[in-house]
Amino acid sequence: MANVAVIGAQWGDEGKGKVVDWLASRADIVVRFQGGHNAGHTLVVGGETYKLSLLPSGVVRGKLGIIGNGVVLDPEALLSEIAKVTGQGLSVSPANLRIAENVPLILPLHPALDRAREAARGGDKIGTTGRGIGPAYEDKVGRRAIRLCDLAEPETLSKKLDELLLHHNSLLKGLGAPLFEKQPLFDQLLAWAPQLLPFSEAVWERLDAAKREGKRVLFEGAQAVMLDVDHGTYPFVTSSNTVAGNAAAGAGIGPDAIGMVLGIAKAYSTRVGSGPFPTELHDAIGQGLGDRGREFGTVTGRRRRCGWFDACMVRQGVKIGGVQGLALTKLDVLDGLAELKICTGYRIGGAVMHRLPAAMAAQAAAEPIYEVMEGWAGSTAGARSYAQLPAAAVKYVRRIEELVEAPVVLLSTSPDRDDTITLRDPFAG
Repeated sequence: MANVAVIGAQWGDEGKGKVVDWLASRADIVVRFQGGHNAGHTLVVGGETYKLSLLPSGVVRGKLGIIGNGVVLDPEALLSEIAKVTGQGLSVSPANLRIAENVPLILPLHPALDRAREAARGGDKIGTTGRGIGPAYEDKVGRRAIRLCDLAEPETLSKKLDELLLHHNSLLKGLGAPLFEKQPLFDQLLAWAPQLLPFSEAVWERLDAAKREGKRVLFEGAQAVMLDVDHGTYPFVTSSNTVAGNAAAGAGIGPDAIGMVLGIAKAYSTRVGSGPFPTELHDAIGQGLGDRGREFGTVTGRRRRCGWFDACMVRQGVKIGGVQGLALTKLDVLDGLAELKICTGYRIGGAVMHRLPAAMAAQAAAEPIYEVMEGWAGSTAGARSYAQLPAAAVKYVRRIEELVEAPVVLLSTSPDRDDTITLRDPFAG
């Protein structure tokens, strides 16, 4: 049986939680390989709703969860999340959660710098969550990050804090923000040490053993391809590589172990925060999609911007992300619309393009070229086979497959985990 890597094929919030939960119930290990607590998955299991930001979805299903080195970890956020799900009846311990010893930590100074920068941008805000993700990744590549393993070495920790504060306080001072003192940070890190270090290990060794033993591993991505720091709508992106290729580096395993790449896409488009969105709707249809789809961010609580399905952008995500099959979600949200539109290209300055360009001004100027399709009066909600779908709904799905050049292997027709049409088992390779 193959492993599976799950990534978003749009701008995130595609309903990965339900799909990942379904896959996690059949996996042995679930690995988070990038991002931080700026992304969330909502899982509904046995009538209980779990909102996860850092914990791998597998912990809800009693599977081993791993937080890989590609993640940036906020200790306070993790401990708070563990306490919350424990209160909901789950058990989280070193027996079912392991954290890479080399994972970089998010400290209180990181969100402080994040928020100060956004405030300084004024009307040109990127729309970050203000949780310190970007500054933490900067420290990682700047080789000054404090990592989980450093909590076991107080002398090393003290020296690294000196370097970190020299850098951050200089920036905070220039932005007119309050500065940080060393001792409170040092004391806080030492207090976190006994709570976090029991989870720490060289997870690459565990994953290597799992590979040799033939265990099923699910690599759980956060955000989506078009938020990738290299390939997304830069600078309105996240601070990590969200493509499936990063699952190997972010977990500590060879690329041959990634397995099938499953891309998640909504049957329409949404986006949170700032940045280009060619198919965005500012009318009653867009409002209706947001209302019926309950389009509010799990982490941010912000209402998502809504628009028509952008096949041009998803095809780009499929190619860049290495997607081999799509899970199409929220088809039922489109029920009752008389007509539907699919973006098949863009007009930019008089030219026609079939990709989103890299340049910022060109992205903002992109105007969608639409193909109009017939909607359906019947309901798709709860359908568990193609035979239960209206003919126009099947035609819509088939057209999406043609345009994005990838097969739909899973089709979600409600938030219920079992309301899924399975056309191909991702774990079958």
